[in-house]
Amino acid sequence: MLFTLETLFLRGYMRIFKFVTAKLPIVWPQEFIGAGAIQELLRHIQSQGFTRVFVVTDHNLVNAGVVAPVLAELDALKLSYSVYDTIQPDTPAEQIEAGLLAFVNSGAEAVLAIGGGSVIDAAKLIAARALNPKPVLKLAGLFKVRKGIQPLFVIPTTAGTGSEVTIAAVVSDTAAQRKLAVIDPRLIPSAMALDAQIMLGLPPAITAATGMDALTHAIEAFVSKNATAETDVRALNAAKRIFKYLPEAFHNGSNEQARQQMAEASKLAGQAFTIAGVGYVHAIAHNLGARYHLPHGLANAIVMPHVLSASLPQAAPRLAKLAQHCSIHTSAKAEGANDMEQAKALIEKIKEMNKEFAIPTYVEALQPGDIAAISKAARAEARFTYAVPRYFTHAQMQMVLHGMLKPTG
Repeated sequence: MLFTLETLFLRGYMRIFKFVTAKLPIVWPQEFIGAGAIQELLRHIQSQGFTRVFVVTDHNLVNAGVVAPVLAELDALKLSYSVYDTIQPDTPAEQIEAGLLAFVNSGAEAVLAIGGGSVIDAAKLIAARALNPKPVLKLAGLFKVRKGIQPLFVIPTTAGTGSEVTIAAVVSDTAAQRKLAVIDPRLIPSAMALDAQIMLGLPPAITAATGMDALTHAIEAFVSKNATAETDVRALNAAKRIFKYLPEAFHNGSNEQARQQMAEASKLAGQAFTIAGVGYVHAIAHNLGARYHLPHGLANAIVMPHVLSASLPQAAPRLAKLAQHCSIHTSAKAEGANDMEQAKALIEKIKEMNKEFAIPTYVEALQPGDIAAISKAARAEARFTYAVPRYFTHAQMQMVLHGMLKPTG
């Protein structure tokens, strides 16, 4: 197998990065899981001596009545609160700074996030800005949240991002049309509640997109060169649950067991990629989201089969192992299938799920004239951060992106 000098250099660099990552002082959040978990989390907040919390959420969740029961529980516990509900997808830096001002004016002692990935990421960054006197865009990069964050508690309302357990938070630089990641173990929340009850009304399209986001986390963590025995266990567990329960959650959103399994799978996948990292699927999806405002989970779902196919044969052994664990087989007898056949079967399964969920094979907004810039940005994002199984050249990355153009005729 031939390697370019760049690939050899990056492989060496990522070995060092893996060693450093393994030494990170990661403290996972305290977990409250299952029916009644939200009430347990709120009682936990009260037991910590907090009397006023700053609730970060979004208008849609407020209007849908998702937030009201949580606020009613806060009232019952005599916990005061202020609500900041203007968070948007791909949260711009300006909204974080406005949230910081609202937090300071509220007099709150802790932050409570109620929402999906954008809400939780925004809450992380508001909590970080409360103690770190730098504009949020200056916190982007590795290990810059040096003074920690205000106490942060989270209630995910979707099963996908895993943001409740990750060391990262994404913020949009709207002027530059890019997304930036703030990465620091100090961003991990203090405690979380995973309760399927709050997810029962999630629309099918959002269920599918966020679920495929979690599947992307599990798969990219598993094929990463930075994977460990610990991340493998979590990634395999998460992927198996997602393949089994996501279709049921999509078609029957009132199935509480499917919702709970997806919530826990999302957490496991989040823990896996927190240590092992992600890859080119995310690098491309981030840039598609920043340029075209494509929802992140949907972008991951579209991009994933293209990137995995282009990563063969280097990714085949790991994809085959994942396929075996998840009982995904080729049309031939499982025992007789080789790694490449099983890896391709896994990719076909992902394509079938996308079709089942009405997720397209292409990016509607993608323009041929944007491909070179997206390729450059995605490769730059991945270069010193993601231990991908195969490093793409600029030409190879552009070929992958060309495969996502809307068919003509």
